[in-house]
Formats: sequence, C-alpha cells, structure tokens
Amino acid sequence: MRVSAIRGTAATAAVLLAATAAASCGGRGEDSGGTEASGRCQGQQTTGIGDKSLKLGGIYPLSGPASAYGDIPKGIKAYFDYVNAEQDGIGGRKVEFLVRDDGYQPPKAVEEARRLVEQERVFALFQTLGTPSTTATWDYANQRKVPQVFVATGASKWGSDTAHPWTIGWQPNYVSEARVYAQYLKQERPDAKVAVLYQNDDFGKDLLGGFKKALAGTGVRVVAEQSYEVSDPSVEPQMRNLAGSKADVFLNVTTPKFGSQALAADAKLTDWNPLHIVNNVAASITVLRPVGFQNVQNVVSATYYKDPIDPQWKDDAEMRLYTEKMRKYAPGADPSVPYHAFGWAVASSFHKTMQAAKCPTREGLRDSMRNLKEVQVPMLLPGVTLSTGEGDGFPIESMQMMRFKGERWELFGEVIDTRKAFGPVTE
Repeated sequence: MRVSAIRGTAATAAVLLAATAAASCGGRGEDSGGTEASGRCQGQQTTGIGDKSLKLGGIYPLSGPASAYGDIPKGIKAYFDYVNAEQDGIGGRKVEFLVRDDGYQPPKAVEEARRLVEQERVFALFQTLGTPSTTATWDYANQRKVPQVFVATGASKWGSDTAHPWTIGWQPNYVSEARVYAQYLKQERPDAKVAVLYQNDDFGKDLLGGFKKALAGTGVRVVAEQSYEVSDPSVEPQMRNLAGSKADVFLNVTTPKFGSQALAADAKLTDWNPLHIVNNVAASITVLRPVGFQNVQNVVSATYYKDPIDPQWKDDAEMRLYTEKMRKYAPGADPSVPYHAFGWAVASSFHKTMQAAKCPTREGLRDSMRNLKEVQVPMLLPGVTLSTGEGDGFPIESMQMMRFKGERWELFGEVIDTRKAFGPVTE
C-alpha cells in the first residue's frame, strides 16, 4: 500500500475516532485514584494518575520499515525503571510505561492510541513516533483532551499549529534542522549544487521545504529531487537518477532503513562523489554500520544530544549515570546505541516537565509542556535547552554539526540556535 493510501485510511479512521471521543469523553476529574485536587486543580482530568502511580503509553514501529526506532523505548523504560527504583518515581509516583507497535502504519497507530486511552486508561500518550502516525492520531488525542507529549517526529506543525494544544514535539523540527544544513552550506560551499532524496510524506516535504526556504537569495541551488515511498523496496533507482545531476552535495532526507540504502548506493556510485548530508533521524551508528564505516567517512549531519560513543563524554556525569543504569535496567540493550540515549533524554525531559506541572492532571501537564523556560536536560548538548511559550511550541531549536570520522561522529563548529539565526518557524 502506498503512503497516500495509508494516509487516506488513517484520516478516515481518525475522523471516526474523533467522533467516538466526542461522544464518550466523559466528565472532568474521572478516575482520580486519590490524586490530590484542590483549588485550581479541582475538576481537571486525573485519569491514569494517582497518589502513587502514573501510567503512560507510547506508540513505536517495533516492526516494519522503521523498526530501527524500536531502540528508543528501551532507553525510556530504563530511565523510568531507574527513577522508580532509586528516586521513588516522579513526584512519588511510580511510572508504568506501556509500549505498543504500529509497524509505522497510521491506521494501526490510531488503533493503538484508542486502546491505550480507552482500555489501558493512560494519563498521557508519551511519544508517538513518526509524522504519518502522529498526524493520524493527534485529532483523536486532542478531542479526548489527552496530552500527546514530546512526539518523536520533527514536523513543524506540532509547534506551529494552534488547534491541537494537547500535542507537542520535542526534537528540533525539520525546518530548524534544514536551516542548520543551509547555514553550513552557505558558509562552506556558497555555490553548491544540491541533489535531494526525500520521503514522500509530511516528514520529507517539511525538511526539503525548510531547506529551500533557508537557501533563498543565496548561491546554493537544489538542482535535482527524488522522492520514495515507505513501501518501496529500495531507493537505488532514485540514487542513480540523482547521480546523473552531477550535484556536488547530496541531502539524504530519510528514515533509517532508506538512509542505509542511500548511503550504500552512494558508496557504489564511483563516478559521483558529493558531500553527503544525512538528516538526524537516520544518522545513528546503527544506520551507518551495515554500510561499512569505510564507506561513510566524512558524511555530515547535525545533532542536539550527546553521543554515547563520543570520548569527550567519557567522564560526563550524565553519560556515566546513563551507561550504568542502562546496564542495570536494560541488560540486553547496548548503551552505545544513540537511540537508547535519545530515549533516556526524552524521558528525562518528561520527568522535568511533569515535576514543573502546577497540577498533577492532564491539564497541568499540557500547560507545563507549553511553558518551559530554558530547562536543562543533562543528556542534551551543552547550550541546548528546552524552551516553549506563547506562540512557540518548539522545545528544542538548537543543533550542532557533526562529521563521521573513523568509527564515530565528531562534533564541529558551534551550537546553532536557529531561533536567533533565522527567527521563528511558521508552518
């Protein structure tokens, strides 16, 4: 099934679920479970949260074409298990984190969201991975007034849309990421000709559109574009077409499976040797390793959180804690995998956001995630913080460039705050 068909099915399912939600949303303050509610907190929703418990639900592609992302919830669960065992949970509440598999299929994501909200009665949806899956579920989550917190997708609409206040992103949005690459090229290759491979959905189009907009008025030009569908078996045909453009820069806007394919195809095309930029979501060591490290030397990307295999963090307090607790609470998971560190970082971000909530309610979490003020998260790069506010629903908008050398990524340059460099992002 092609993505367009998937999206159509997802949209239909989402509309039906939204109608169901409108009819069955119920009253405020349901299932309080003994949670304290006084003053301004009275009457607010406390489903899934009690004096000693907090239930969250995450939706990931544990199977299917984006299954590499299945490492993320392992890092999240390790963090929550550590906090539950050694810090008495979050605010005295032990966190139960339920993980569901949608196979990167939007209709399945809607089905799992409904199961988590209506049957498991979670307090919040914490991490829905992927732009298509989150697009399919956010109408339902917002109709039910269930926080959909720190979704694992960088689509700009999570921060610019005003009709879905219960949904918010976490990682740098794709427009901000595109701005970082554009600024790098303007400085290092001001006359570059760029060929682009992108996923044919909101994710790919968002990053490509932001890239083109950031290049307006410069000497850098996009001279070739090729898209792919998540149902495609390979992107080799697209890569051969792009090679024919003779562009001197290749922008690889893909998810992990197709990122590996594009990197491998680039290595085989001996008559084409462009500067290869791979977007952050496909820049994991697990994507590069199957291609052969000798074939990905000098590939560049951008990041915002610490890489577990970067020796500069060897004595970093948070990295030492992360490594120790991953080995204790997720003994089958390799702490060196960056997606595990991503999960740890986003779980830590949720912890701080929940602690800052003025009410231990769904409304309290919603308000807290939209009122973050330079929140320090130790697993993020120095200089990268969480900030949101009125008219700004983008928690992270700073990144730093990195280059693959030897068997790891090496940071270079300074952290780029795209808010200051380019102004606010609008959808």
